[in-house]
Amino acid sequence: MVTSVIDVADIYFSYGKVEAVRGISFSMARGEILGFLGPNGAGKSTTIKMLTGQLSPRSGSVSILGKNLVRDDPEIQGRIGVCFEEKNLYVNMSARENLRFFAGLFGIRNFNPDLLLKRVSLIDRADDRVSSYSKGMRQRLMVARSIVNDPEVLFLDEPTEGLDPVSSKSIRELILEQARKGTAVLLTTHDMWEADELSDRVVFLCEGRIHAMDTPDELKMKYGHRTVRVKLRDGETVRREIISLDSPDAGEKLKQIVENEGLMTIHTEEASLEDIFIKITGRGL
Repeated sequence: MVTSVIDVADIYFSYGKVEAVRGISFSMARGEILGFLGPNGAGKSTTIKMLTGQLSPRSGSVSILGKNLVRDDPEIQGRIGVCFEEKNLYVNMSARENLRFFAGLFGIRNFNPDLLLKRVSLIDRADDRVSSYSKGMRQRLMVARSIVNDPEVLFLDEPTEGLDPVSSKSIRELILEQARKGTAVLLTTHDMWEADELSDRVVFLCEGRIHAMDTPDELKMKYGHRTVRVKLRDGETVRREIISLDSPDAGEKLKQIVENEGLMTIHTEEASLEDIFIKITGRGL
């Protein structure tokens, strides 16, 4: 019985003398969203290309759905979905025609493209040529195309980069929907807020190496600094205080503040994933 849908063991890849991925290992379960986080050049896209058979690791191994992956494996290709930054839609076709074409490549019969077009809010423009689409509309169509074959594993490379908030929200909702259906989703991004919202676990990738891998909450607990910010009225002046929740006298300080009649506002703060990424890797995004 296959317990993991993805198993990666010590993979390495270089472009000439440039080491893009330097011995990374991880696994993924069904229904899990794994966020690969890192700056440009961290090795995120190269990793996805090795996991989808576009590149072969110089060393190490990749197993997808219980099978050792070889380059351009037709069996595995039929069970995964891929959405890259590079758009490879047919712009002189309509959205319906694009989805029907790709469904035909998978041998899917009686395919209804309208179901997917409704999910990405493109049904009203279904018969328009893709050449007339905005960047956000094309991106939504790319994501719809990546799930035409109802994949068991979905690879998304910066799926919301440069999109407006409405388009980004639509794609995030679709990602969560796919995970609830049992699809394993590997998401590469440098948007730490998005990764925090979507990911069950995150990987901090920098200079081709994994520096940390855990749930967002565990990383915040381990490396973050929890604080409470308060605003108090003291006569005619307003003063602000920051209290560390990790200090031994935090409880007593908070009790005193809550009982203070001059209390105006109080709210907690936790470290962001970006704060923790910088702390661990020494690099920002």
